[in-house]
Amino acid sequence: MDTQSFITGTWILISLYIAAILFFVIRGALKTQSIADFAVGNIKFSPTAVGLSLAASITSAATFVVNPGFIANYGLSGVLSFCVFFPFAAMVSLVVLTKSFRKYGQKIKALTLAQWIGDRYNSKTYSLIMAFLSLLMITFIVLIVVAITKVLSKALNVEEMYVLIGLVIFVFGYMMFGGANSMVYTNSIQAIVMLVVAIILLTSGYEHFKGGIDAFVERLRSIDPVLVKATNPESWLFRDFYEIIFAQIVVGIAVVVQPHIITKSLLLKDEKQVNKFLIIAVAAEALFFIVAFAGLYARITFPDLTFQGEALKNDGIIPAYVVAAFSQGWVSVIIGLIVILGLISAGLSTLEGLIQSVSTTITSDIVKRLSPVALREKQLMWINKVAIITLAAITIVISWEQIVSPKLSVGILAQNGVYAYFSAAFIPVLFGIFLKEVDYRAPLAATLTSIFIHFSVYYVLPVFVENYGLDLGFFTKYLQGTVRNPAIAASTAIVLSTIVGIVVHRITKRKKMVQAA
Repeated sequence: MDTQSFITGTWILISLYIAAILFFVIRGALKTQSIADFAVGNIKFSPTAVGLSLAASITSAATFVVNPGFIANYGLSGVLSFCVFFPFAAMVSLVVLTKSFRKYGQKIKALTLAQWIGDRYNSKTYSLIMAFLSLLMITFIVLIVVAITKVLSKALNVEEMYVLIGLVIFVFGYMMFGGANSMVYTNSIQAIVMLVVAIILLTSGYEHFKGGIDAFVERLRSIDPVLVKATNPESWLFRDFYEIIFAQIVVGIAVVVQPHIITKSLLLKDEKQVNKFLIIAVAAEALFFIVAFAGLYARITFPDLTFQGEALKNDGIIPAYVVAAFSQGWVSVIIGLIVILGLISAGLSTLEGLIQSVSTTITSDIVKRLSPVALREKQLMWINKVAIITLAAITIVISWEQIVSPKLSVGILAQNGVYAYFSAAFIPVLFGIFLKEVDYRAPLAATLTSIFIHFSVYYVLPVFVENYGLDLGFFTKYLQGTVRNPAIAASTAIVLSTIVGIVVHRITKRKKMVQAA
């Protein structure tokens, strides 16, 4: 740290932030009487509040901390991937899928995505499979916790282990009580802070543009010419346009079916509010996605990717940039504190949604479904609290391992788990929304195919490539190296599972027509 005032200011700011969150949590907890209240709330929320909550939920510490780190490492190729193609696909998909999902979700009173799929296809087994697959979202929880820990540790000048434990106890602790009733309000506040911080971060590098865009590009080129190229063969994620464009568009389309995103529209009680809700969410989200561009400012600030004599890991680049850029002078310190608050908000907004959705799924779709006796609401609420405590313990263990010895970035772990989940959920949601009569075997075949393909591409095929010389043409390079791109595995799984789903759907439909005749 450069100044004690920055550390002191951060402590004061965090204390005020904690007080504000607890206020809304207590307010929401007083109105939470059932697991349904915890999942979708019982308050009539405004479309503005829910729209901001959705934008905050889609955006995570990955958008504000991890992705800018990748861009600092690899340059323009990362900007195209994370700021252009992925966001465009995700926002179009959000608008298209949300309205139809909401209509069916409202009709069956679904609390979770697993429940929505089970009821849509009239299959308890399918619902249970999706519930267990949703546990893969724990990897995303770990990403956010690691990123916030990195930010707070640098800002507070406290050891990462202490920050990690304190953070998990606090966030998981208050999420045991408030649920959706408090989350919408806390997410809305977090989104507003994030909007301010997005503007601050995007304008923080204005001095690098003195002399125009050409001068900015030259500064990057002088550090490393590959930083200003559209592809980066030296990277693990942006080697060619297949990775940068095709894989990211496919993944962006499917990313919306994550439980804490696709179910957000169920918080609205009035159908007329949906359009306003989507406009607000998309507008805010567009700005959030562009923030990763600040990674280029960080690279100019740290040409050799070191800070105070220490090499910067991917997930520590933006926290270090904030400290370096905003710790000199009172005005700068105040702005820096706001940025710290925004980075924390970016993580907490998604973390809250993930804790809520995963714990609700464990309670409603796994424990309740497998219980030999009927469980009362009070029992379900207690089970939900136990589920959150268990998630907290698991998160601490995995997060510390990722802090101590990450494989390039915790983002790789998170992408591998999350991408596998929404790849499996994509076809059942898509078919459930747009096809009227679907035999459950078609989407189920797609789900199972997706999981098999994703993990085969990521874990199994590389063994055959590296040990037995398997040659798959241009695809071979994606299966080599110690770090592999989860977007390759996910996009392959989505494409192939879609083909399987369509084929099985046509076969089952033809059989029904023959039987009817």
